[in-house]
Amino acid sequence: MTDAPGIVTLRTRLEADLGGAARAWLDQATAEAAAHGGRPEQEAQGPLPTWELRFAEAGRRCGPDHADAARILLLHAANATPATLARVYARGTAAERRAVLRSLPHLVPGPEALPLVEDALRTNDTTLVAAAVGPYAAAHLAPHDWRHAVLKCLFTGVPVDAVADLPRRARGDGELARMLGDYASERTAAGRTVPGDLHRVLRLTAPESPEPPSAPAGPPTGEE
Repeated sequence: MTDAPGIVTLRTRLEADLGGAARAWLDQATAEAAAHGGRPEQEAQGPLPTWELRFAEAGRRCGPDHADAARILLLHAANATPATLARVYARGTAAERRAVLRSLPHLVPGPEALPLVEDALRTNDTTLVAAAVGPYAAAHLAPHDWRHAVLKCLFTGVPVDAVADLPRRARGDGELARMLGDYASERTAAGRTVPGDLHRVLRLTAPESPEPPSAPAGPPTGEE
């Protein structure tokens, strides 16, 4: 488990927004998840753990605007392993899959959950694509896959503001600049508008200007 400070902040904000009944439900659901404690040997067989049933009903209990946050808190309380996350993702609705993707920076310090990101990037669901290009992808996607994820955003109309750490990863990336140029040429040749976000990312690929040389020290003044 990782990112405890981020989880504390998330829970504080969520509780401030929820009514009394929803907060009581969240307290009970996260307690059930914590009691389960992430036991993979029991997750692959038998009935679903109670916390997973609560995961599915979070939208109804907390409202659609708060369901992602509630589900992330449940996954964290359950100390969900990459295997658990993969199973919940595979069984979930689009909204539940989005919450799993958004939970990854809080739960998986390494690249083990990249197959979930890669799956989401193969879809045309813009909510999943946007969730897939968050901080976890920024930290772990290989350069080739990350470039294609940026292009996927342009293809599907996902604003590139969704791409976490875009300026750092795009800076000086000549291959990304080439791919963007090719895509712009294809759009132009087909009589289609080039997305404004493409030009924005293309500007980010420019290498950093070198620091100007320091001015030489002036001659001694002779003053003591």
